Amino acid sequence: MRIAEAGCVEIDLAGDGGPESRGRAATRLQRMRAESAQPALSEEAPDLDALERAGRTDLLAGEAQLEERLGGAVRHGSVAAVAGWCPQADVGPTATRIAGAGGALVPLRTPRGVDPPTLLTGADTASTAVTARPVRRSFTPLVTTYGTVPYADLDPTVPAGIVYVVMFGLMFGDAGHGLLLVVVALLLRAGRPRRLAALRPLWPFVAGAGLAATSAGVAYGEFFGPTGVLPVLWLEPLEEPMQLLTATVGLGAVLLALAYAAGIANRWREGGAAAALYATTGIAGAALYLGLVAVAGYVWLGQVTYGVLGGAIAAVGLALSGVGLYATTAGGPGGAVQTGIQLFDVVVRIGSNIVSFARLAAFGLTHAALGAIVWDGTTALAGRGPVGAVAAVLVFLVGNALAFALEALVAGVQALRLEFYELFSRLFEGEGRPFRPWHLPVQHVTGTAVGAGPPPVVQAAVLGPVGEEKA
Repeated sequence: MRIAEAGCVEIDLAGDGGPESRGRAATRLQRMRAESAQPALSEEAPDLDALERAGRTDLLAGEAQLEERLGGAVRHGSVAAVAGWCPQADVGPTATRIAGAGGALVPLRTPRGVDPPTLLTGADTASTAVTARPVRRSFTPLVTTYGTVPYADLDPTVPAGIVYVVMFGLMFGDAGHGLLLVVVALLLRAGRPRRLAALRPLWPFVAGAGLAATSAGVAYGEFFGPTGVLPVLWLEPLEEPMQLLTATVGLGAVLLALAYAAGIANRWREGGAAAALYATTGIAGAALYLGLVAVAGYVWLGQVTYGVLGGAIAAVGLALSGVGLYATTAGGPGGAVQTGIQLFDVVVRIGSNIVSFARLAAFGLTHAALGAIVWDGTTALAGRGPVGAVAAVLVFLVGNALAFALEALVAGVQALRLEFYELFSRLFEGEGRPFRPWHLPVQHVTGTAVGAGPPPVVQAAVLGPVGEEKA
């Protein structure tokens, strides 16, 4: 009961939950054939028959979950041990909590061949580490939407969030629109409007995107379009598109290099030196990527040294990648053909991934073009008397509202696409499993619904030491 109330331990379940493993509470719950309410546990061990007569499906559902978890207990005499996973930060408080019931928490080593569950800070758990970092928590959905990070891998939450807001800002570069996003973030933080209160934890994410867009707008000299309110500090997108294109592709090349570095670390943590060396998302892929970038530098700058050095590095990366890919095939001529096709695909994807970052410039130009159209229409109407002035105000307001809504959606989707397909595809090769702690509210039940004492199996679980495995 104390573990369920704390909500920071995932208990290992035994069996497949078939009819033969169904407990007394689950049997009664099925017999009632009623919709189960939110599961809960009673403070004292209840009389299951009394709960059934009273229609307390919530407490029966909670008791059924308790029976299911106790079914995986290892028993020896009057002692029962339940294995599970607990965040390291919560081990001490959890041990203190169950010690009051006569139990004990025993940290164990991770069993071989078992992948522990992953807890990203900011996930929906009762862990004490969750509420302390609002920025990290706001970025967590960006990673969990893609998948669950394997336990051995680096946590990319904060870097991924920063990269996302930077890319979003480059495409949504307008100081006025960025400040509007900051206002939206502050409204979310204040819980307004109430129907969007569930999005309140995301306010730092939205604020970061707004600040990035504002910074890019200041660099572009854009404030609700080319209004002249701000001077151009870096470049005008519509006047210098090639410079913007070069900058965004260069940024993409740097981000891909960083993604390869993180991928190498992840492959090493997952499978050791061999996995890091031969994986196309490890050292082999990174060498191939750097070699091709150097060759591109030779083509662009005409430096022969870049071409020779890049070709040699790319050849080494290609050979290592081929060895790693061939090892995953059935071997023979068929395996060689499959490896050749996969190597060709790897090379093509490297080129396409770099070029994909040109969309940062393309959609930045689109945003600037929409702003220019709205501003040109506004200035054209402003000098045509009172009616023209009113029309100019309407064009300015409606045009900016449409540009804001459309470009916010487009920039958000495109930044997400770059994050997932170009960057995360190098960070992760598999998927972990999320940490799902057992958490139920505890109610105080009086009267005939409470029996004289807990069933024997519950006494064994409470009085005996409980085995835990740290995650």
